[in-house]
Amino acid sequence: MTHTDETTTTTVTSADGTEIAYTTSSDGPPLLLVHGTTADHTRWHTILPYLEPHATVHAMDRRGRGASGDASDYDLAREFEDVAAVVDAIAEASGSAVDVLGHSYGGDVAFGAATLTPNIRKLVLYEGWPSPHPRGSGIAQETWARMDALLADGQPEAMLEVFFREVVGIREDDFARYRALPSWQARIAAVHTVLRETRACRGNMLDVEAAARVTMPVLMLVGGASPPEMRSGYQDVADALPDARVVVLEGQQHIAIDLIPEEFAATVLAFLGRA
Repeated sequence: MTHTDETTTTTVTSADGTEIAYTTSSDGPPLLLVHGTTADHTRWHTILPYLEPHATVHAMDRRGRGASGDASDYDLAREFEDVAAVVDAIAEASGSAVDVLGHSYGGDVAFGAATLTPNIRKLVLYEGWPSPHPRGSGIAQETWARMDALLADGQPEAMLEVFFREVVGIREDDFARYRALPSWQARIAAVHTVLRETRACRGNMLDVEAAARVTMPVLMLVGGASPPEMRSGYQDVADALPDARVVVLEGQQHIAIDLIPEEFAATVLAFLGRA
């Protein structure tokens, strides 16, 4: 399989007036990909060859990076609205409900969007969901201060290194492969969004009443070797959802999308009924 370079780019206007862009490739039932912190739509490059034979793949740029706009003030709730706006536009154009895959912070955002639109058919969350208890208790304040200082000092790549090593907890051998990917340059370009999103994510607590409104089938993917911070509370979240199942990716951490893309895609497609 090879990734097609035949893509189109579409923009929609979110509730606060911000323009949100997404690229579209291939043909089939609609699947929206929502990337995490530090990324843009290019982060999905490794997995697209395995998804495109089975779906029309839409990969959005979340606000503040890529072809999307931004606002002067940041609020996580606006990101929920962004994804809902993209889902609704795709649903209208395709005439069918949309499957959604959210990774990391993109999972938090996709979860929130699922409470705003009826047009999501199935939802896949890879280590991204509201936490049932406060996050970040294991992260030293010195780490946040160092990232702030590096960003202010114009050292975006050094800040990303601290983020992935000390916050995400990626193993050194995996990190070396990760930064060699073409999407690494896009991560440097989006570095200004990292700290605002990291802090917003820490305050994104599980609302049981909101979870009850996420009625579509949900697949929660967990890395068996991920740090506790990344796996925090997943079973409590699954229990709060009307229709959720959990799959543990044995031996994997937070970037299985890039390290085992074929296996990861097969797991997602099987849940979506697209295999």
